[in-house]
Amino acid sequence: MKTNNFRKHAHELVDWVADYMENVRDYPVRSQCEPGDIAAQIEDEAPQQAENFETIFEDFKSIIMPGITHWQHPRFFAYFPSNSTPESQLAEMLISAVGVNGMLWETSPAATELEEKMMQWLGQLIAIPKDWSGVIQDTASSATFCALLCAREKATDDRSNTQGLYSEKKLKYYVTHEAHSSIEKAMKMAGLGSSNIHFVATRRDHSMDHIALETAIERDLAAGHIPAGIIACIGATGMGAIDPLRRIGEIAKAHDIYLHVDAAWAGSAMVCPEFHAFMDGIDLADSYVFNPHKWMGIQFDCSAHFVKDKDRLIQTLTILPEYLKSNEGVTDYRDWGIQLGRRMRALKVWFVLRGQGVDAIQERIRNHILWTEKLAALVSDHPDFEIVTEPRFSLFTFKHKDGCEKTDALLQAVNDAGYTYLTRSVINKKSVIRWSIGQTDCQWQDVADSWSHLLDLR
Repeated sequence: MKTNNFRKHAHELVDWVADYMENVRDYPVRSQCEPGDIAAQIEDEAPQQAENFETIFEDFKSIIMPGITHWQHPRFFAYFPSNSTPESQLAEMLISAVGVNGMLWETSPAATELEEKMMQWLGQLIAIPKDWSGVIQDTASSATFCALLCAREKATDDRSNTQGLYSEKKLKYYVTHEAHSSIEKAMKMAGLGSSNIHFVATRRDHSMDHIALETAIERDLAAGHIPAGIIACIGATGMGAIDPLRRIGEIAKAHDIYLHVDAAWAGSAMVCPEFHAFMDGIDLADSYVFNPHKWMGIQFDCSAHFVKDKDRLIQTLTILPEYLKSNEGVTDYRDWGIQLGRRMRALKVWFVLRGQGVDAIQERIRNHILWTEKLAALVSDHPDFEIVTEPRFSLFTFKHKDGCEKTDALLQAVNDAGYTYLTRSVINKKSVIRWSIGQTDCQWQDVADSWSHLLDLR
């Protein structure tokens, strides 16, 4: 495409994007297409000759858009949010234009040094200890994988990276059933085996029972196993469970076990000083992750991964062929994660924090939490429904009083209608409906209207 055509079509796309952001409420939240609908409209082979952009863009609108579930819809209350803002979208345009691969400092010094500064900014906002270091990963799943690897190497005195796990005792990792499924996947990828996850009992609020944790560790030691890692949660996926970080940290320190804290969703709430109490005990942890792309208005993907000892992370992951040797005394982020090639994600953080300001981000998060409590009160007062777990930040769960079948049927009807979008979880072997508020442009009226719509379908 020639520059003059690129300029013309780029302006057309910007106009379309601006219209989309203004009118996204007009779309059904969840795609209404059936399996195979989109694929059936796409050719089986790539074209030999170039097609004009007008045709391609029309096909995008007519074929692709009906298959889009609109994560930026103000009535999207499923999963957790994956936020976008105009500032972040503009940054993404520039990231795409310059096409940086920020694997080394010298491959774009600005990419590295901006990332160092943005991790400093984020760390200050959420009360990460000042002497920790940070890196932007693609997702929390990658950060968790890195944490499990660091724990593996610490527990084996760095032998497993060179010699493998063949001669090692079983390494045990401790989580609750509320922890994210990425932990089990990471255990498989790391060669540790999902059977070596020790699921620790929980208390009535679904948080990790620190006494059960201590007991589990002692039993594994007695059996000749090696307790290697603990993963604590602040705002677990199913219903927002919050583990007692300080008590877990004290146990980890006593047994010299690597402690990773997963705050992928709820970590964004820590930008509000009133929630810093949930960080009590972070000084006893080894690493921490949260996703600014979930609740801070920073475009997916952008995951903030903090570590107490950056040398442990680098030593675990570094590979240094001749063609990657470069300047000494600088940060080369290629050694801080799974990927060698790295996008310039820090630009999105810079644009959003400067373009919106911390005050606006804090206000949005506080509103979402306030609206969640307000909605939960409405649900609690309704004779057909029962609150299962009280609000944790901006998430709560509830069920129909007539049981699981009625709860599941209602959820299916709500999502099929497309007006709003909710997700299911299971708590104490019973189906529940999760309601998570967090979309950037959501207003209380969107919440209230969605609740009324649900009542109409019950």
